[in-house]
Parts: sequence; C-alpha cells; structure tokens
Amino acid sequence: MQWDVIIQWLPKLFEGVGLTLQLVALSGVIGLILAIPLGVARASQHWYVRALPYGYIFLFRGTPLLVQLFLVYYGLAQFEAVRKGPLWPYLRDPFWCAVITMTLHTMAYIAEIVRGAIQAVPAGEIEAARALGMSKWQTMLFITLPRAARIGLPAYSNEVILMLKASALASTITLLDLTGMARTIIARTYLPVEIFFAAGMLYLLISYGLVLCFKLLEKWLRVDTGQLGR
Repeated sequence: MQWDVIIQWLPKLFEGVGLTLQLVALSGVIGLILAIPLGVARASQHWYVRALPYGYIFLFRGTPLLVQLFLVYYGLAQFEAVRKGPLWPYLRDPFWCAVITMTLHTMAYIAEIVRGAIQAVPAGEIEAARALGMSKWQTMLFITLPRAARIGLPAYSNEVILMLKASALASTITLLDLTGMARTIIARTYLPVEIFFAAGMLYLLISYGLVLCFKLLEKWLRVDTGQLGR
C-alpha cells in the first residue's frame, strides 16, 4: 500500500466528495419535499387517489437507477422537442441529469416511507384531533404529518445513506464525483487498490457523519417516545 500516493491525491478526492455531497443533498431534500404529497396520496382510502402514485412508485422502484440515469441523460436528447424546450440547458448538463434522476428515484422510496409512517400513526391520536373539532386536513397537517415524521425518520436516514452509495453511478455520465474522481486518478497512476481504498474510506466517513447527524435528530425528536426533545 503506497500511502504517499493516497496523501498526494487526497485533495482531488475531496473535490469529488464535494460534488457527491451536492448530489445527495439536492436529491434528498427535493425528493423529500415532493414525496410528502405522493405519500399522502398513497395513504388515501380511495383507490383512484392511490392509483397514480402507485404506478409511479412501482415504475421507479422496479427499475435500476443506472437505467433511469441513462434514459434521462442519453434518452431525452433524442427528442427534438426536448432539445428545443426551455429545460434543455439543464437536461444537457450531466450534473442536473443526475440530480433529476436521483430525485425521481429516491422520491418513490421516500413516498413509501411516508405512507407507512402515516398508517403507523395511532388511531387514537387522530380520533382525539377530530373530537377537538379539527377538520380532516387540519388533522393531517398538525397531527398526522408531524407524528409520521418522527416515525419515519429512521427509515429516511437509511434511504439517504443508500442514495449516498448510489451516487457513485453518476460517474457513468462523466461526472467527477468521488467515484468518478477516483477512476480518473487511477487512469493516471495505475494504482486502483490505493485509490479505491481511499475513496471507500471517504464514503465510510461520510456515512458515519450522516448516521451521527440523524441519531442526534432522532434523539432530539425522541422517536421512541413520540415526544419532542426539549
């Protein structure tokens, strides 16, 4: 193991870390925001409300992220309407193609997390809210969703870490994220063991940091007791 080579190329690997964190942060936050209404619709008692979200979730959970990434990056450019459309400046950029694809992919999983969390809210809390005169939407906004957020937080943290590891696929569309940067360095040094070892350790450190952050958030929210921390 040539440690001096690892130390020499660490600054470049850290550049890749920055891009990886951007991809995960944007897709994780935007995916969460868009997944909430999708998850609420999935938890509806009416089949016609559940149908469209179910189809979307089935599609994106049932196909590989790599295939979705290629379809967005390579496939959309085949349509002239897309090339002449207002979104083309973004859709021809590999960074935004990766963000869009990762967001659509993680949104399907987060929506199922939201659905499960909503359905796990104790019925007594909802009945108490209705007994106090709250409407259906007031109950959803002030009782169900905050309670579901505490219930679904551990599963959401797992999804964020999974997306961190899945972000390595962004290197297949020329992005120099952590994996892409590692592959570029290997092409120059011909030392795959050292460079991939360093990249793997950096992924591990990022995952550990995310785990700590979510544990602190869970502790503050007191997920186990369902009470807000003071």
